[in-house]
Amino acid sequence: MTLRGRLTMAFLVVVLGPVLLGAFFVGTTLSAVDRGRATERLGLAAAGVRTSVDALCQQLRAAADAVALVADPAARSRAADQVVGRGLAAAVVIADATGRRSYATAGGPAGPWQDCAGVPAGPVGALAVQVRLRDPAGADLGAVAAAQPVDRAFVARLAAVTGVEVTLLDDPGRATTENQGVRAAVLAAAREVTGDRVAGTGDGRYVRRVGPSSGQPLPLVLSVRGDRPPGLYGALVAAVALAALLAVLAAGRLARVTTRPLIELAGAVDRVAHGDLTARVPVRSRDEIGRLAGAFNRMTRETGSYVAALTSSRDQLRNHLVVLGDTLASTHDLQRILRVILDSALAGTGARAGAVLLLDGHGVLVGQCVEGLTGRWPTDDPADPATLRVPVGAGVVGAVAATGEPLRGRWAPPDAPTGEPSCETYVAVPFAAPGVADPRGADRPGHPPADSDPTAGPPSAALGVLALYDRLGGHEFDDDDLVTLRTFAGHAAVAVENVRVHEEAQRLSLTDPLTGLWNYRYLRESIRREVERANRFGRMLSVLALDLDRFKEVNDTWGHAAGDAVLVEFARRVRGVIREVDLAFRHGGEEFVVLLPETDARGATIVAERIGAVVRDQPVSVDGHDAEPLRVPVTVSIGIAVYPDHAGGGQQVLDAADDALYAAKAAGRDGHRLAPAPDPVRTQEIPVAATTVSPPDGLPRAGAAEQAGAAPGGASSGPQPPRQSRGR
Repeated sequence: MTLRGRLTMAFLVVVLGPVLLGAFFVGTTLSAVDRGRATERLGLAAAGVRTSVDALCQQLRAAADAVALVADPAARSRAADQVVGRGLAAAVVIADATGRRSYATAGGPAGPWQDCAGVPAGPVGALAVQVRLRDPAGADLGAVAAAQPVDRAFVARLAAVTGVEVTLLDDPGRATTENQGVRAAVLAAAREVTGDRVAGTGDGRYVRRVGPSSGQPLPLVLSVRGDRPPGLYGALVAAVALAALLAVLAAGRLARVTTRPLIELAGAVDRVAHGDLTARVPVRSRDEIGRLAGAFNRMTRETGSYVAALTSSRDQLRNHLVVLGDTLASTHDLQRILRVILDSALAGTGARAGAVLLLDGHGVLVGQCVEGLTGRWPTDDPADPATLRVPVGAGVVGAVAATGEPLRGRWAPPDAPTGEPSCETYVAVPFAAPGVADPRGADRPGHPPADSDPTAGPPSAALGVLALYDRLGGHEFDDDDLVTLRTFAGHAAVAVENVRVHEEAQRLSLTDPLTGLWNYRYLRESIRREVERANRFGRMLSVLALDLDRFKEVNDTWGHAAGDAVLVEFARRVRGVIREVDLAFRHGGEEFVVLLPETDARGATIVAERIGAVVRDQPVSVDGHDAEPLRVPVTVSIGIAVYPDHAGGGQQVLDAADDALYAAKAAGRDGHRLAPAPDPVRTQEIPVAATTVSPPDGLPRAGAAEQAGAAPGGASSGPQPPRQSRGR
C-alpha cells in the first residue's frame, strides 16, 4: 500500500473508529439498560410473587389452625364453613386418623391439591396447607386441610400485584395473563431459562421463571415488555453510513495534499518499513522536506540502538504482567498476591530491596512481604515480615500512609527511630482504596465475628504502602519509576480489597444478621461434618434444639423491636455458656440449635441446665414504649438428642432433638427433655429341636440345624458397632 493509501486509511480509522465505537456503545448501552431495567422489574416481580404465595400459604395455615383448634367435631365443621364463608380459604377438608374424609365444605377447587411446603410433581389445581388434629394427650386424631384454587383469577391477582404478565407453566392455557399472540414465544423462552436468569424474545419481551421451590410450589413464568425505542439500530446504521461517506471524501483530499511533497521519501520509508534501518535519505534542501529528511536519518540511526533494548524490556515486562494478571484472577491468597506485586515492582524499577506493609486495626503499618531487607532494620527475626512495624505518620512510609501521597528521594536518618528500614534512596506509594474499612481481627473459632467499630483505626483511606529501596546503579528513582510503582500499587489495592470482600461475603452468607450466630445453611453443612467426624473417631455428638417459650407474646406485648432485643441477648448468653468448639445456630424465628462435639447425654444435659438457668435467672432489659426500660422474663425449652444413641444420621438426630423439644414444651416448658432411645429391632425366635446336640468343641456347624431336623435359618452373630463412650 502506498503512503497515500496509508494516510487515507489512518484518517478513516481515526475518524470512523470513534464513530463506530460510539454507535456500538450507544446500541449496546441502550440494550443493556433496557435489559437491566427489565431484569430489575422481573426481580421485584419475582419477590412479589413469592411474597404473595407465602402470604396465601400463611392465610391457609391460619385457616386450618383455626379449624383444628375447635375441639368438638360438630363445631369444627361449622368452623370450617365459617372459614370458607369469610374467604380465608376456598375449601376445608377434615379427615380422621385413617385418612378418610369426615367433612368437606361445598364447592372445593379441583385437584390435585399441592402442599405449600412441597414441590409439585405435576399440574397444580389448588394450593393447600394441612394441619394435624391432636387431642390434649398428643394423640393423632386426623388432619385439617385448607385450600385455595390456582386458576386464571389467581394468576390475574399475581399479575396485578407485580405489574408484569404471569403464566402458570404447567397449564398455560388455563391460567395466564399473556396475550395470545406472544404466549408461544414467551413459553419457548421460559423453557430455555434456568435459575434466576432472564431470557429475551424476538419481539422485545423479557422472561423469567419463578419456582417451583419450597414455600413457592407454583411453576410460574413472568414476562415484561422492554423499553428499547423502535428503529434504534436503523438510525445508528444511517448515522454511521453518513459519517463514513464524509470521512472518505475528507481522507482522499488530505492524502493528496500531504503526500505530494513526500514522494522522494517513499523509497526510504518502504525500506525502513521492511526492517532496513540502514536506509538514508539525501538532504537536498533546507526547507521542511530537508529538515524531515535529516530527522529521518537521525531517527533510523537511533532506532537501531533502541530496538534491542526495548525488545528485551518488553519481553521481561510482558512476563511479569502475565504472572501478575494470572495471580490476581485466580487466587484469593493475599500473601501470594503481595509477593507477585513486590517481585514485579522490583523487576520493573530495578530496586535492590522492597517491602509491602498493610494497616492493622490499631493504626500501625505491619510488614506482609519483604525482599532484600536483611540488615536494613533492627529485628530479632529478619525472616519474619511482621517484625517490620511503622506507626502511621512516622517516617517515610508512615507519612505516605497518613497523607495518601507518594514520596521519593534520598534517605535522611530521622532524629527518633521509626522502625522502618534504612537505605540510600527510596520510593514509596500508598495502596489507595477510598472507602475501604480497616481490617479487624476475627472472633474466636467456631463463632461468627462480631460487628466492627466504624470509628476505630486511622483516618486514612489507604490500605498500606509499597516501598522500594536503593535502585541498581546508585541512581535515584525517577518519575517513570513512580508511575510504574503506582500502577503496581493500584493492582495491589484492588487485589487486597477483593480478598477482603470475598472473605466478608463468605462470612455473611453463613451467619444470621440479627444474632450473629451461624445460619441454617451452615447448620446443614456443620451437622454433616460433625457426624462424619464422630463416625471417624468413634465419638459422640449431642444436639440441643432450643425454643424460646411464648415468644409470640413478647412480640405482641412489647413489639418486634423488643423481640429482636430478646433474640440478640439470648444468642449472647448461649455463646457465653458453650465451649469454643461448640457451634450455635439460629434455626429460624425463635428456634436455635447447638452442636456439642464429643459430648454424651449427661454432658448435654448439664449444658441444657446451664442455658436454662442463665436465661431464666435474669430477665432481658428492653426499651419500653415510654422510654423506660422493661424487664422481660424469658424461659427456654430444650430438646436433647445424641448421635449415635438416638439416630443414625445428621438429619435424624436433628429430628430426634426436635421431637424432644416438643416433649419439653408439652411437659410445661422451661425445661429440657432427652430424646428416648429408639425401639430395638424386632427379632424372631427360631425353635430348635430337642434332639439337637452341640458338637464336642462347642463351635457352630453350617447345616447343623437342618441335619438335626430343625427349621432352616438362624440368628446373625456377626460383629456389632462399638458403643460410643467418650463425651462431656
